[in-house]
Amino acid sequence: MKCDTCGGNFDNRDVTYRIELGGRLIVVENVPARVCGQCGETYFSGPTVERIQKTAWEQQSPSRIIETAVFDFANT
Repeated sequence: MKCDTCGGNFDNRDVTYRIELGGRLIVVENVPARVCGQCGETYFSGPTVERIQKTAWEQQSPSRIIETAVFDFANT
């Protein structure tokens, strides 16, 4: 399979997926994905997306919690 964006080749990698939900940043690590080695375009399988959504929406107990600084670009 070639990348739709640039025509590059894909590699199977584990990536970090980030989503903001209800004003909270949720991070899911070690998510299997296909990543273009040329432009970085990332594709997830349907079952992987469903599992990410289930993890985020059900607010399961996280593996760990980190503190994150947030800056408003307009005020910097």
